[in-house]
Amino acid sequence: MLLSRVKPAVEQQQIKTNFNPNHKISFKDLIQKRDYTGALTILKFDLEKNKDDIELEQWIAYCYFHLGDYKNAMFIYKKLSEQIKTKQILANLSCCYFYLGMYPEADEVLQKSDFSEVKIRLQFHLAHKQSDEKKLMEFHELLADVVEDQLSLAAIHYLRSHYQEAIDLYKKLMMNNRKLLALNVYMALCYYKLDFYDVSQEILDVYIKKYPDSMIVLNLKACNVYRLYDGKAAEGELKNLIAKRSSTFKFCEDLIKHNMVVFRNGEGALQVLPPLVDILPEARLNLVIHNLKQGNNEEAYELIKDLEPASPQEYILKAIVNVVIGQEKEDVNNLNNRKQIEVGQQLFNLVGSSSSECDTIPGRQCMASAFFLEGRYDEVNLYLNSIKSYFSNDDNFNFNFAQVKLALGEYKDAEDMYLQVKNNKIVENFLYISHLTHCFIMNKKPQLAWDLYLKMENSKDSIIILQSIANDCYKTNQFWHSAKAFDMLEKLDLLPEYWEGKRGACAGAFQQIVLGKHSNEQVADIIQLLRNSANSQVENMIRMIKKWAKNNKIIV
Repeated sequence: MLLSRVKPAVEQQQIKTNFNPNHKISFKDLIQKRDYTGALTILKFDLEKNKDDIELEQWIAYCYFHLGDYKNAMFIYKKLSEQIKTKQILANLSCCYFYLGMYPEADEVLQKSDFSEVKIRLQFHLAHKQSDEKKLMEFHELLADVVEDQLSLAAIHYLRSHYQEAIDLYKKLMMNNRKLLALNVYMALCYYKLDFYDVSQEILDVYIKKYPDSMIVLNLKACNVYRLYDGKAAEGELKNLIAKRSSTFKFCEDLIKHNMVVFRNGEGALQVLPPLVDILPEARLNLVIHNLKQGNNEEAYELIKDLEPASPQEYILKAIVNVVIGQEKEDVNNLNNRKQIEVGQQLFNLVGSSSSECDTIPGRQCMASAFFLEGRYDEVNLYLNSIKSYFSNDDNFNFNFAQVKLALGEYKDAEDMYLQVKNNKIVENFLYISHLTHCFIMNKKPQLAWDLYLKMENSKDSIIILQSIANDCYKTNQFWHSAKAFDMLEKLDLLPEYWEGKRGACAGAFQQIVLGKHSNEQVADIIQLLRNSANSQVENMIRMIKKWAKNNKIIV
């Protein structure tokens, strides 16, 4: 909508604002009411009676254009450009090409049109779409201090993610143009992109009061509701919108289908999103996200590998995919190749250090991710702490922050954050279990670590958890649980080091009983553990323990 024209694509006579209630409704009446479908019906009927009326054809193309049917509008303008010599038709045809993403064709046709303000603005936008910075600045210099040109400049700021600059321009325009209510919509879009969803909604309400049937506005409202509340509430907004089925519904149909998938947490993604990948940029991004969530990392990579990122979201998603694929290669193939991880790190750094994103929440997350990949955990801690309040119930955030705390040796905080995670997919992940086990041990809660092992006793990774309990408990003088873990390991595999670990742990546990740090009742348990071993040293150790127990009148 930021690229919609202020002036119509076809020169038209001034439309009167006062209507006689008894007069016959004309297509111009319906256009003023934004009922382009109704106007199109009348125009096609009139054209049947006047097949050579070029003015009617121009109006039909105008209606198609405003319904978002740029293809049909293009066909009409292309035919008209061969029949009449007016340069305005060429500019209109170029606009259709532009909205269809046919930028070289738009540029070629535009070169044949007369010099005009519309031509300059369209050349300005074409330079942006074709990433020609030199031409962009050249046409920027030609923009005048008029509403249309300033709107065009604000649109480019928006498309380049310079949202605050766009807002400043819209506010300046609004001071002298209070009747241009659409400025509220454009500002609301900017505030939405800046994550100020409540502000966006407040501004949007001004426009909704005047035009309650606007599909674009109602869709943006649903997106705000999604961010402020949840997908169910947002879906309710869209259902109301779909029920209206106004003449502009077709214009937003693809966008609404796309957003329904998002609001339903990816439901129907593989059916709805693939056809929209080359129509809506967000469709490609959300399909990548869906594949990542489903563990289809290669499919996600294929979708994004050739994408030249132009927005922070695209940079971030491409960074995530590269890091995921890079880590998979290292894990599976045991390759010492960090190329893709380094690409991801660079992309994170670009977003996090950019002037437009450095103080945003995604920007700080990116900087934290870049530092995390470098192993600079102190810096990661600072960045994540600054945005922690926004993610108190976010499982992924808590899991990542817990890993940072663990790396810094802040085991109490790490344990608290791990325990806040509720997502079963994360909680059942081996990395989560092993890290939480380590936290429990370092926080002197070995029984909780043992309980974690018992839950996954039949898992293929259980032996790694046992080894962690055995070794970490031994290092931290929690000898009884170390002895139990070494005992289980010895049952699984009669390695000499398991016996040596068990012997040392049993001796340590016995010493703690002697020093009064543990209950005397544990003596019998230690003897039982020792009897599970067939080593020749067992009997000597049991004899010594029994002798001490007898001297201290302890029944074993």
